[in-house]
Amino acid sequence: MKILGISGGNKNGANDCMCKEALLAAKEQGAEIEFVRLMDLDIKHCTGCKACVMSLFSGRGNMCVLKDDFQWLLDKMLDADGIIFSIPIFEKCAAGIFHTIMDRFGPRMGLSNNIVADKISAANGGRRIDPKYMKTRAVSYMGIGGSDWATQIQNDFYLHALTPMWKVIDNEVFMWSLGILTDDSKVARAHQIGVNLAEAAKDIEHATWKGEDGVCPHCHSRNFYIEGDAVAVCGQCGIRGKLVTEDGKVRFTFDESQIEHAHDTLSGQFIHADDIQNNEKNAGAAARSDEYKAKVQRYAEAITAVKPE
Repeated sequence: MKILGISGGNKNGANDCMCKEALLAAKEQGAEIEFVRLMDLDIKHCTGCKACVMSLFSGRGNMCVLKDDFQWLLDKMLDADGIIFSIPIFEKCAAGIFHTIMDRFGPRMGLSNNIVADKISAANGGRRIDPKYMKTRAVSYMGIGGSDWATQIQNDFYLHALTPMWKVIDNEVFMWSLGILTDDSKVARAHQIGVNLAEAAKDIEHATWKGEDGVCPHCHSRNFYIEGDAVAVCGQCGIRGKLVTEDGKVRFTFDESQIEHAHDTLSGQFIHADDIQNNEKNAGAAARSDEYKAKVQRYAEAITAVKPE
């Protein structure tokens, strides 16, 4: 059993140390551990070129055209049975380096995309998708911040796990944590997160959520988008329903049929993929029209981007 720890903080800072605390706990459970610092790596921004998708569905494998350390990092993750992230909180959200990792996961890591691409390759004699891309992993997250401005980071973490459909075991936020290493209760919590992750990795089929219950009974989110007709949309899994208050507590209720459409279910991913495919077809047709080309040309000639000399 391999557990990988990934820190997005400064060298030997709070994120490094809390990540290592969780790793040491996993080691006590018999895990082989490894530690990576994102700041040591060259990770370029995703350009949205879609080359990974075209490679995936054309039988050429799962590849990204950018040449940097991302594939090395991804291979480390794919070789692990469980992964623990320790990421600083910037402006309520995960630090930008983590968002870059999220972007680079993109459609190439979508479980539904890899399943379909592998079937296409099998039928047409193309390169089969490495089974590691479709393996379920246990993953836990720790967000560490210096104040209580931390309302978005758990969504960031959950959305990262959503694409490959990894199983989230803990998704913890440590607020007011500039001196976190002197807070024994928080260090103990990091230790328990490591224990939970190792136990989950041993038996991923039966692994379950170990964090606090959230408002959404499906994904444990506390973040919702409220539409004008009082429909509540879960910010993590996308389920649509109603927020109700009973005995002073807020509950999220929804029709069970919504589970099929949830963003963190395989059926939901397939529905999303069909929607994207239809949108791509419509956008492609529009882009080939003379009207569209004329508009692009007009903007290109009207304003030129400035660049550093």
